[in-house]
Amino acid sequence: MLKENVGKKKVVVQLPAVAKQISLEERYSLELESLADVAELVEADGSSPGSFLKGARDADALLTSWGIKIDQQIISGLEKCAVIGVGSVGVDMVDVDAATEAGIVVTNVPDVFIEEVADHTLMLLLACARRSKLMDKMVNDGKWYKGRPILEQIPRLWGQTLGLISFGNVATAVARRAKPFGLNVIAYDPYVTELKMTAEGVQPVNLSELYEKSDYISIHPGLNDTSRAMLNDDAFAAMKNTVSIINCGRGPTIDEAALIRALQSGQVSAAGLDVLEKEPPEPDNPLLHMDNVVLSPHAASATDRMRPETRRRAAREVRLVLEGKWPMSCVNPAVLPNVDLERWQPYPMTRGPNR
Repeated sequence: MLKENVGKKKVVVQLPAVAKQISLEERYSLELESLADVAELVEADGSSPGSFLKGARDADALLTSWGIKIDQQIISGLEKCAVIGVGSVGVDMVDVDAATEAGIVVTNVPDVFIEEVADHTLMLLLACARRSKLMDKMVNDGKWYKGRPILEQIPRLWGQTLGLISFGNVATAVARRAKPFGLNVIAYDPYVTELKMTAEGVQPVNLSELYEKSDYISIHPGLNDTSRAMLNDDAFAAMKNTVSIINCGRGPTIDEAALIRALQSGQVSAAGLDVLEKEPPEPDNPLLHMDNVVLSPHAASATDRMRPETRRRAAREVRLVLEGKWPMSCVNPAVLPNVDLERWQPYPMTRGPNR
């Protein structure tokens, strides 16, 4: 633990499963850039809710991005926590409803790695379009002359249609990248105005129309009851049988068993996936052994700047709340009437993650 600091707030982080033998000041140097003068950082054992609460019960704030879920049991045991800072876009590891009920602000980091994820999304789209996995395999298997005839059966990218499910920051960046490749871009998002889409040269459509028209579908919503398994048997049946599915968002938004069936039957032509329902996948997962499926290990956001900037940003959000200010990115704005925080920045209070 850092030295006791009278008057400073207590911010709890989860003890890493495998921790280097270095001081907390070194391990959390990036977080302390923002927090050192207002808070002390304390590690809590995350092996069980009880052990975590033992160290976190009197915390003023939590910082998390992995490990134990901050669920209703833990939240109900927090005596004075004002904010839970999540170091990622997704907040699956926090029971946001329970936090809201308890008057705890939950923040995320929605815009640190937009460009990286958009790059990765387009990479997977191109890999599906040009069957890169199969082409590489054929070269390595000594089938040099077998690849060209396969690609001669596939339409060129120019003039095809990319359908975006959800039109937040990442999807907008994907649309901007897709346009120079000659793709027509359409999008479905009931929470985004048509004017915002058309300003980006994107045609707003309903979900049925998106399924019907798209040659490529990239799915981007946050994970909730509506989006969970939204790409299922019925959805795939409504699509072209030449469609390619791209997912650099949340794995459970796709019913994985349904996708496997669609790929095996030819209802779906190809898939490029950075995220899966279960990570890492079991060795016998059929997706690992399909030539028309390109996978990456939940790494779309990874660059040399991503992790440091995410850590800094998560800590800055926590500091704002500890200083009595409304954070830059709150995922549960409904908590506002129950907290005494100063609204100080010119951003709408209704915005949520990935907006």
